[in-house]
Amino acid sequence: MSGRAEHTIVASKEPQGTDDQAPPTEEVAWHARTAEDALAHLDADAEGGLSTAEAERRLGEYGPNRLEESEGRPWWQTLLDQFRSPLIYILLIAAVVTLLLEEYVDAGVIAAVLVLNAAIGFYQERQAEQAVQALMDLVSPTATVLRDGVEQEIDAEQVVPGDVVLLESGGKVPADARLLRASSLQVDESLLTGESTAVGKDPEPVDADAPVAERSCLVFDGTAVATGRARGVVVATGESTELGKIAEQMREAEELSSPLAERMARFANIIGLIILVSVLVTVAYGLLIGEPLGEMLLIAAALAVATVPEALPVVLTVALALGVRRMAQRRAIVRRLPAVETLGSATFIGSDKTGTLTRNEMTVQEVWVAGRAHDLTGVPEDPREVESRQLPEADAEPATLAMLAGALANEADLELTDDGVEARGDPTETALLLAAARSGYDLEALRRSWVERAQIPFESQRQYAASYRERDGAHHVFVKGAPERVLAMCRDLAGDGVDEDTVREAQEDMAGRGLRVLASAYARLDAAPDPDEPAEPAGLTFLGLHGLLDPPREGVREAIEGARRAGQRVVMITGDHAATARAIARDLGIVADDDAKVLTGREIADYSDANLDEAVAEVAVFARVEPGHKLRIVEAAQRRGEVVAVTGDGVNDAPALKRADIGVSMGQAGTDVAREASEVVLTDDNFVTIESAIEEGRVTFDNVRKVTFFLISTGVGTFLIVPATLLLGWPLILVPAQLLWANVVTKGLQDLALAFEAGEPDVLDQPPRGKREPVITGPLWIRTVIAGVVIAAGTLAMYGWALGQEALGQEQARTVALSTLVVFQAFHLFSSRSELRSVFTLSLTSNRFLFLAQAGALVVHIAALYLPATQFVLRVEPIPLGAWGLIVAVSLSVLVVVEVEKLIRRRFGLAA
Repeated sequence: MSGRAEHTIVASKEPQGTDDQAPPTEEVAWHARTAEDALAHLDADAEGGLSTAEAERRLGEYGPNRLEESEGRPWWQTLLDQFRSPLIYILLIAAVVTLLLEEYVDAGVIAAVLVLNAAIGFYQERQAEQAVQALMDLVSPTATVLRDGVEQEIDAEQVVPGDVVLLESGGKVPADARLLRASSLQVDESLLTGESTAVGKDPEPVDADAPVAERSCLVFDGTAVATGRARGVVVATGESTELGKIAEQMREAEELSSPLAERMARFANIIGLIILVSVLVTVAYGLLIGEPLGEMLLIAAALAVATVPEALPVVLTVALALGVRRMAQRRAIVRRLPAVETLGSATFIGSDKTGTLTRNEMTVQEVWVAGRAHDLTGVPEDPREVESRQLPEADAEPATLAMLAGALANEADLELTDDGVEARGDPTETALLLAAARSGYDLEALRRSWVERAQIPFESQRQYAASYRERDGAHHVFVKGAPERVLAMCRDLAGDGVDEDTVREAQEDMAGRGLRVLASAYARLDAAPDPDEPAEPAGLTFLGLHGLLDPPREGVREAIEGARRAGQRVVMITGDHAATARAIARDLGIVADDDAKVLTGREIADYSDANLDEAVAEVAVFARVEPGHKLRIVEAAQRRGEVVAVTGDGVNDAPALKRADIGVSMGQAGTDVAREASEVVLTDDNFVTIESAIEEGRVTFDNVRKVTFFLISTGVGTFLIVPATLLLGWPLILVPAQLLWANVVTKGLQDLALAFEAGEPDVLDQPPRGKREPVITGPLWIRTVIAGVVIAAGTLAMYGWALGQEALGQEQARTVALSTLVVFQAFHLFSSRSELRSVFTLSLTSNRFLFLAQAGALVVHIAALYLPATQFVLRVEPIPLGAWGLIVAVSLSVLVVVEVEKLIRRRFGLAA
């Protein structure tokens, strides 16, 4: 969609109580119009506001000032969706077959699996669709407007285009409005732009193509007034506001299925087809050689149940839930289970800058005074660890006066407590106070000794702030602000050989390194200032420059390097300025040099989809982006086949968070809207946590793969022995009850236990899995067939041996075959613990659950051979000790064969 958003006067929806169409959209660049033009266009009065009658007429025309609620899916549809999966279809068929054959216990087990799987999925999805509702909670419940020339407080839903709204510190903006007048107005627009620093506002128009973040004469619905007061005329309400456009983008953003869900769907299709064909061929052959139809149908049902991995949905859920628990221990909360694995598959990570890659704390990095740069990065961050200095006098050095200017021409507050530093006010001003405190100055004593007599507060139009102070009967003025503006007020410059060119060179150098630059100046006055209307400072001495930066978080650079080793590309997507974004990206290793390409939102707006697709492959830093731009970046990466993870914390990030393969929001600084639109929430807002979450995601998928391999390979072995005995003309090797028993005793808990395996040591050094990579890869299918054939061959060999023993009857021969199958699968379970590592390098106690589950299963099986009840149901008998020795020796073959296959793959680099 287009990156350029024009403010419009359109209905938030059709007028209530009428079938008329909403009026046609009228596109108006309100930020490029003067206040007078805006009032004339809206037929509004700045002093009297609208009349009550006209406000009611417009309310009927444009509709209430609210966001349209999403209808959402009915609960029954969400419930039915849980059964729309190929794997579930297989289980439903198996349940019906077992019911028809009156195998009620097996039918009950399968039904329990289906119900559990559906219940978990139903709960997860019903909790997930709340993003638009969270947006609605941002809207101000009341608004102060002028109606009939009188100030009135009304329900925010009653605000209409043309209303004159009154704003003050601490309040929320009720609708998008064009400023008419403003006093020291600063607005927190972080929910729209993603940047936490409050922005100055004034009524002066800006360029028509200015992005939302630079429309300084507009205030937006849902944003908060940080300081100051203002009056504005409403230009957009409801769905026509910038907040409404984001809500619409969220509704339009398509939610993608997870890579794991796609893999499991393809896998279920393959397995279902193989099982169906195999069972039909077996039944047909049995009938062909004269086996009874009823017996063959019973065998077919037992084979289907024994071969279908009916435990896979539960195991998948358990594996994902374990991943959720491990991620929570590493400060990442997963809201939707499949997201556990998706993050490990990500190939493209689009990260917000402020608060994620950086600390979200503006700090003074450098002070340039009298031609010399003073680096403050080595100064202790905690002011309480710094030795106190004496209070400076009026004749102090320029460097000291520059620090005073930053601390005294300042409206913020800083309090040092036992728990740390508590700051109140604009982040830039608190950074200047903290710099003074870190330099050893007692701020409270400083302000007491330099008594303020007058001030000129900062306004964006004015571009500076001034504080008039008295010390020992003498009057002084301290000024801080934009370098060009401060220079214009100065007569002298501190430092030998320092001139305006020197200052500009220093300013450009600091800005080129991504620092926000403020200048400071000072003068001693001949007389006290007018306390009510102090004169604009003039004849000042230029002191120096303060370079401020929101510094990178500790460990982020290493985490980004780790992501790169893991085959994941990290890009920065921010609403900040290009120079700052490039500098931070360079420091973090996202880009390599100072000349790296930065693509701005304004450029993105002019790009076609094809051009943006190419740019996304090459550009690693995107600056001054708006919600539509971020969404287009995500879509461009996905068109290139990337699995996209996106981080964000503001309302502006919500559409991209929802559209990405996985959205990652911030738990501390993030908005409810961003959290509801995301799948993962970082409780510490730290990019480093993403690396930990990626690791857990990969471990989770690896364990799902191990479980799937174990279930399918043992299923192959179980299946092959039945048609093989028919071909050999032997008596049926196992009766249906024994097939079902083998399924229960070998996979009851063992498959779950595999989900508890620890990760492979090199899990983060492997490239991400492609979207089309199957759960079972080609090499693993080969191993599956090899293991299945070995299990089947060994079981048949033992059955043939038992049939040839005169001392053993038919029931004992089948018991030998059944026990061989059980022991085979026990050894195979341990060889399934790692895809490439030898089982002999793994500690038995590293997964106690698996060891105990398998040991318990063997005990239960042996007990079943001696208990009368199970002897009757399973048609088994005790077998001689010598037979057990042969069973163990033969069953060990699967362990040997799989270990040799692993060795060959390791030796020749034949990884999956």
